[in-house]
Amino acid sequence: MGMSESLDGGMSFISENTLNRYQLYIPSCKSILDVINFNGTEEMSSLYRYVVHFSSQDKDIAAESILRKSTTLTMGMGKLSELTARKMVHGIVTSFHRISGSKDQAIYQIIIEPFVALLKNQFRTHRFFINMSVPEVVTQILQEHGLKDWEYNFDLVMEYPKREQINQYQESDLVFIERLLSEVGIFFFFRLQPDAGTEVIYFADKQSAWEFGKTLPLNSPSGMNDNGIDSVWDIQFQQSAVQASVTAGDYNHRQAQKILFSAQTDMTYGEGDEVTYGDVYHYRPRHLETGDKVSPAPETGNFWARLEHERYLSSQATISGLSTDVSLSPAQVLNITESTPVPTLPASVRNSLLVTAVSFSASRKEALQVVLMATIYSETRCWRPPLKPRPVISGTLMARVSSPKKNDEYAHLNQSGLYWVKFDADRDEKQQGYESMPVRLAKPYGGDTYGIHFPLIQGTEVAVAFHEGDPDRPYIAHALHDSRHPDHVTQANHTRNVIRTPANNKLRMEDKRGEEHVKLSTEYGGKTQLNLGHNVDAGRALRGEGAELRTDDWVAVRGGKGVFITSDRQSEASDRMLEMKNAAAQMVQALSVSDALANAADIAQAWPADSDTAKALNTALNNLTQPGIVLNAPEHISISSPKSVRLSSGSESVGLVAGGNTDISVMKKFTAVAGEAISLLALKLGIRLFAAKGKVEIQAQDDGIDTVAKKDITITSVEGKVLVTAADELVLNCGGAYIKLSGGNVEIGCPKNILLKSISVQKLMAADYDLPKPELPKGFNDFFIAKDEDSGEIMPFVPYRIKTGEGNVYEGVTDAEGKTITVYTAQPESLDIELL
Repeated sequence: MGMSESLDGGMSFISENTLNRYQLYIPSCKSILDVINFNGTEEMSSLYRYVVHFSSQDKDIAAESILRKSTTLTMGMGKLSELTARKMVHGIVTSFHRISGSKDQAIYQIIIEPFVALLKNQFRTHRFFINMSVPEVVTQILQEHGLKDWEYNFDLVMEYPKREQINQYQESDLVFIERLLSEVGIFFFFRLQPDAGTEVIYFADKQSAWEFGKTLPLNSPSGMNDNGIDSVWDIQFQQSAVQASVTAGDYNHRQAQKILFSAQTDMTYGEGDEVTYGDVYHYRPRHLETGDKVSPAPETGNFWARLEHERYLSSQATISGLSTDVSLSPAQVLNITESTPVPTLPASVRNSLLVTAVSFSASRKEALQVVLMATIYSETRCWRPPLKPRPVISGTLMARVSSPKKNDEYAHLNQSGLYWVKFDADRDEKQQGYESMPVRLAKPYGGDTYGIHFPLIQGTEVAVAFHEGDPDRPYIAHALHDSRHPDHVTQANHTRNVIRTPANNKLRMEDKRGEEHVKLSTEYGGKTQLNLGHNVDAGRALRGEGAELRTDDWVAVRGGKGVFITSDRQSEASDRMLEMKNAAAQMVQALSVSDALANAADIAQAWPADSDTAKALNTALNNLTQPGIVLNAPEHISISSPKSVRLSSGSESVGLVAGGNTDISVMKKFTAVAGEAISLLALKLGIRLFAAKGKVEIQAQDDGIDTVAKKDITITSVEGKVLVTAADELVLNCGGAYIKLSGGNVEIGCPKNILLKSISVQKLMAADYDLPKPELPKGFNDFFIAKDEDSGEIMPFVPYRIKTGEGNVYEGVTDAEGKTITVYTAQPESLDIELL
């Protein structure tokens, strides 16, 4: 048996037993309930609410049989003997009140509301919906409360976008969904499902969702018989001056260059100029695009502007009246007809009206009265519910930085540097690492790919704030330490200022007086560190003072304009960074010594030192006017290595200048090779060339040897022979006397006497004595000049590589004249020359 059949049967029972037009049917309550009076209100985008008083001979009706139970209030019309159910209101009892009791009966009061009224009892301080549209959020909540898909219906012309995040904050489920629907202009109303006899909630955003075809005559029953025909009367028409236009503005940080201002929107299209006034400007950061001016997509700037103006226009005209028609309901389009020749209603009211609210009241004593509220129906704009205020979040919410990777040791960011967080208050299951919309991190400094950003790692506690308190616009305000992630500055090191990353990259600044220091370090390279000031170890024991740059890997010091290394004291940085007067004085002194000795060498006809290069070096290095390196100390400098040490100049001179001695001590071989010449000059104490063991060999492989002394020359062989050999001629000369050996002859001559002191002189046959001549080495050498193949121009300072036939490789840079180094080979051979 259907609900309507049961109601008809119940109506017959009531009419036969109580003569009451109004029946209250609560299946869970077995007591007979007799309606005394009721009043109810039904309104667009609001829950209907009926307050019913009834009596019962059961003076102790249990609340368990009434509260939250399915209830139907039926309004019967017609003769008492032939009542028909004209209107049925189904809902649940949300309030039960025993008002009074007597010997015969008790008086009770109940409130009937739709089932969704119970959603106000489900309160959430926090809930977070991710990547869902408004209709999807509403659907999810309704389904969570057990509503079946036929108990609600969405009739939408718009396709609403998924929002990155929608937050429910300090709201019941009912208040939350009412707010969401009002924001996007979706209205709702209720109808009775005829088969089930229960309410269905309809959600819509267009005029076609309303019920059309309702017509009532204008006819007041006052003092007259209405012949049982429903009508309306006492029509009142109120109009207000509302806003003339709306402009919406916004800012989208993902497309910061875009200006998101809507057009100035007038949904009357100029027809309301005489009765509207004022432009409303809303800067509500809730849209990502401006949208089309004519047909804007949902939740774009122009959409919000149109929607807001439709809200204002929805309250511009209000029509109220009385009626006897119990079938009036919100979301009906009503037409009022007049039978008089001259219309009595304003022209606007004679057109279609949209019923926005209806109230019903009746009692055993008073007939049913219907009060309606309506507004003018429009084909060009839709009625919109008033905007419900968004809650405002004061302060911050706690959350944890999230990542899809368990125990992720690196930050989980999107391509714009935004994070995902999991709010501590979030109880819903979500995909790990994506529990929120991508949120920005507030920073103390930022700009175009510059700023301060220390990536936040999974599990880091953060305080999430909200732009203007808007629950749907979160951002990370700051990070916090907790017991699982303790602070790195505590009472134990309260004098230190520390920046430390998860990998222990660290900038530490110690402020303890007398122990100030700065440490910049990384674990890579066996603790690569720059330590400044009072340097301590891990136990805070002093390990040095001053500055230290250390690593177990490589260190490179590069100055494109020059490098100055000195141990000259400059107290408290009181002078210029490149102040080098002491170093310059040392260079000038060295040049003076070099010049003086060069003059002496010139006088002695030795080759002087390269003074020009030394002067150019001083000019270039003084204040580092050219890229160079100055190494200076007021006391001593030591360069040492267990392996090779090398000083080299690619194309100019290497000068060693000492005001005292220059000592060269070599445990093995000492070699000096000059491509052109070697000049040694001792100005005072002479030259000593000793070989403690082994030969002393002196060769002029391509020329002669001149040995000159102002005084004696002594040649002595202590234990062996002295051999003097000449290929062509040997002459001994002194005081005009001579002995000449040449061509196998010995010629002796003198201006005076030849004294031959000997025991005997023998003349024998001819004989000769030839000593083998040492074979002098011969080699080949040459240098090359680099020239451009096309122009033939000399190419100075160009890198080159020379490879000999024996496989030797020489690399260098051509000098100012384009010359390479001189290459020496034992035999004539071809060379490969490559300019790099």
